[in-house]
Amino acid sequence: MTNQADILELLRVLVASDTRNPPRNISLKDPVFDFIIGQLDGFKIDAQDHGAGSISLLAVRGEPSTVFNFHLDTVPDTDGWSSDPFKLAVANDRATGLGACDIKGALACMLAVTRQTRGDVAILVTTDEEAGVGQAVTAFLAQGHGFANAIVAEPTLCKAVAAHRGIVTARAVFRGVAGHASSQRVLTDSANHRAVRWAARCLAKAEAWNALEQGGLQGVPFNIGRIDGGIKPNMIAERCELRLGLRTLPGQCGETLITELFAEAPGEHLLEWEITFDAPSLPSDVHAGAEGATTLAAQLGLEQGPAVGFWSEAALFSAAGLDALVLGSGDIAQAHTAEEWVALSQLERLAKIYTGLVTRGNE
Repeated sequence: MTNQADILELLRVLVASDTRNPPRNISLKDPVFDFIIGQLDGFKIDAQDHGAGSISLLAVRGEPSTVFNFHLDTVPDTDGWSSDPFKLAVANDRATGLGACDIKGALACMLAVTRQTRGDVAILVTTDEEAGVGQAVTAFLAQGHGFANAIVAEPTLCKAVAAHRGIVTARAVFRGVAGHASSQRVLTDSANHRAVRWAARCLAKAEAWNALEQGGLQGVPFNIGRIDGGIKPNMIAERCELRLGLRTLPGQCGETLITELFAEAPGEHLLEWEITFDAPSLPSDVHAGAEGATTLAAQLGLEQGPAVGFWSEAALFSAAGLDALVLGSGDIAQAHTAEEWVALSQLERLAKIYTGLVTRGNE
């Protein structure tokens, strides 16, 4: 039986390892990889550097059909931390530290479980999830991996999640006609005004999307995260650049929706636009993939949770034809925050779940 002390011993080392992304300065030479490999006695190890901070470490024991995926990278720490984010603090039934919830706590649970079990298991550790590029997972899936199922560790309160939103982001540039802002044509010729008018139409369309529902998720959240245009108040803006994104419902095509939004802009106003990131929902095909994942959860005896609004790399496994679930310790509300924490009870519960999955069929 894996105990709490074993999990926290491993988590202290993982939290102390600086794997912030950005800046994504991660390589196989980092001591944390030697540490992880050192915990995996009896495993076949395949570690690959895919460049630009994208590392994949696959550890396999026996002949498992399911691969467990953990991303080692974290978001950057913020000014809101009152303690050292790289020093695990355990108090009030919580483990606090950068990545403790998202998702080094889950990795610590799995490493502790593998030390106490002898069942077949495959562990894939990657380092670029927080960059939103998925290069490491994509490279892994392009190889002859031989797995039928994937369980991706993101915070789900230890419940198996079979559906979540997709994500698509884009960059757009609006053109204007430069001049003095005292001219009445400023109302129509400013790139900023043109961008804002288009944004208003997009918001109206997004409000109409609130009527859409799929798998317990409502609407399609739309966000303009950045607007950058013009020089000063007395000059008509000649150029305005926006960064935007939306979260698709399971089965929706992000490219189709983004294209629909840009069709709202007059051609002479829109200088250029491009999709900067496009990731499918889970399942990638709501009709073909949902049943397999929910059946997998039932077969494994996992408590199933509702669809979630965040995105995970489980979608990439699903798109590659694997039955994919999201299952991890902690609450997503504690991820990406100052004083990030995970409840000790969640770590204990996840370790128990992992133990059951690893020893399944080997008792």
